[in-house]
Amino acid sequence: MIMTKTTVQYDSAVKICKEIFMKKMKDYGTAWRVLRTSSITDQIFIKAQRIRNIEDKGTQKVDEDIRSEYIGIINYSIIGLLQLGLTNDERMELPEPEVNTLFDKHIKGAKSLMENKNHDYGEAWRDMRVSSLTDLILMKILRIKQIEDNKGNTIISEGIDANFNDMINYAIFALIRLEEEIS
Repeated sequence: MIMTKTTVQYDSAVKICKEIFMKKMKDYGTAWRVLRTSSITDQIFIKAQRIRNIEDKGTQKVDEDIRSEYIGIINYSIIGLLQLGLTNDERMELPEPEVNTLFDKHIKGAKSLMENKNHDYGEAWRDMRVSSLTDLILMKILRIKQIEDNKGNTIISEGIDANFNDMINYAIFALIRLEEEIS
């Protein structure tokens, strides 16, 4: 069954992202607490734009692969969700067990969204180009920037959190597709 395959692949990608996230937390603590949503969005933009430039040019000069940039997009999107959920929390340093629990909570939400959309769309992402996933991430970033410029107000659209969740899923899909291309 394809959904079982997707679940295994999704969980495998998440495991890699979380390991990196938690190791960086051991190195840096929760220094990301200083970031505003707009700074998080800009970090994701930089990563997505680099991926697109490499896709367009077919070459790169910095020795970090596209895969690591997608992992960064996932982890910065998690940071974005964490920050949105901690708006009224003044603490700069958060204990590791709390961050671990919050990471799992937000990934669980993104995965649930993915499962629901996969049900309705029939896993259409499997037939998409990786470059299209990059473009969708860039579009979501531009949407977030517009929402930020509108002081968080939307008339009919989803909020910032929904866009972070979509970017997590698009980046995980890209990691899965890249892995399948290697295999």
